Amino acid sequence: MKNYLVFRLYGPLASWGQAAVGGDRPTGVQPTRSAILGLLGAALGIRREDETGLKALQQSVQIAVKQTVPSSLMRDYHTAQVPSQRNKVVHRSRKSELSEDNLNTVLSSRDYRCDGLWIVAVSLTDKASLSLEKLQAALLKPVFTLCLGRKSCPPALPLMPIVIENLSLKDALDTLFPALTCSEKEDALWLGHIGRVTYFWEGDKHAIEDKRVLTVHPWDEPVHRQRWQFRQRTMYQLSVPEAAASELHGSEHTGKEDGHVSV
Repeated sequence: MKNYLVFRLYGPLASWGQAAVGGDRPTGVQPTRSAILGLLGAALGIRREDETGLKALQQSVQIAVKQTVPSSLMRDYHTAQVPSQRNKVVHRSRKSELSEDNLNTVLSSRDYRCDGLWIVAVSLTDKASLSLEKLQAALLKPVFTLCLGRKSCPPALPLMPIVIENLSLKDALDTLFPALTCSEKEDALWLGHIGRVTYFWEGDKHAIEDKRVLTVHPWDEPVHRQRWQFRQRTMYQLSVPEAAASELHGSEHTGKEDGHVSV
């Protein structure tokens, strides 16, 4: 049993970056660790060049995600003009790039997830220098604009962060939030819910007990923000029918019955 900061993420567009080669920019199906760290960092007001602040945040939290709606994939085709690289010439703005006489055309594609809905549970590590209450306050009143992976993908609904005490990871991720529309059934129809939910978590593999748990190794642990470098980490994944999800550890938690909730 642990304490968790739980919040939801929904948007018509989201992009959860994966390893990119050439001009292709793929997206994962769920928020990556680096994306959630970026969102929390933006809420706290940690700047990209603040390596000390980013590292402190990174060492403070463990992250788990429940994908309630898988979303659909959209690919956006791009062309852009960029100058040739020249020694000792640094462009610090798009205006500066376009001021060059000789421009090259670059082709690229960017992937997005459309109408995805995710529940995120954040817990603290032994090295934490932050509190869940401070993270909650930051999400309620963020310093910088929050986004779902890319700046062009803002959240379309309030995150509604809540601090829940003394719960299992499964129960925390099963916290219920208000329906997007009139009812959960209408949400499922409108968003194209397929009747399955998927849990992603790090840390203890047995935090959710099930023989179908998969071990995966995504490249989404930040190493250096300025150089855009990441390393591999170990994560666990479980996909089950929604009806079976509530049977793994008892009935689904509403955020009110079993543990203490701080709103």
